[in-house]
Amino acid sequence: MDMTAQLKNNLISRIKDSKDLNFLNALQTIFDSSEQALYQLSPEQQSSIEISRNEIRKGKFRKNDEVISDMREWLKKK
Repeated sequence: MDMTAQLKNNLISRIKDSKDLNFLNALQTIFDSSEQALYQLSPEQQSSIEISRNEIRKGKFRKNDEVISDMREWLKKK
């Protein structure tokens, strides 16, 4: 196992075992701030993501395999 995978597994284990809410909140803040630096979304993009998440929660989605199958069937008819 490489060093990166070993470190990730160690961190995952420690997070799972932690009962310290302050520690977990601090980690959440670190992750949130690092993600913000990577992904600067416009308000429109954020809104679209939230709409999509709500649709997923309501079961309004199709699995990728279903869509690909439908597309193949559609292409055969062309």
